[in-house]
Amino acid sequence: MDLNGRRIVWLNVITVISAAILIGAEVFGAAFAGSWALATLFDLGSLGQRILDGIFVLCGVVVMAQFVRYAHRIEPFTARG
Repeated sequence: MDLNGRRIVWLNVITVISAAILIGAEVFGAAFAGSWALATLFDLGSLGQRILDGIFVLCGVVVMAQFVRYAHRIEPFTARG
């Protein structure tokens, strides 16, 4: 595939996607476990847990976006020629 004289480096793309899936599972699993633990500890109830879920998941999205951004710098998705 040609993108203005550049080609896609599929090995790098697959590497970053695979790492993002693995790290995403850990990040979002920790977000839900953390919200459950804090809601239980402070007796916040179901609504409190859902609010914490939302906050922690948003933090997880930020972490994942940063990861992909930095991984793209190290493993560029395109190369010349």
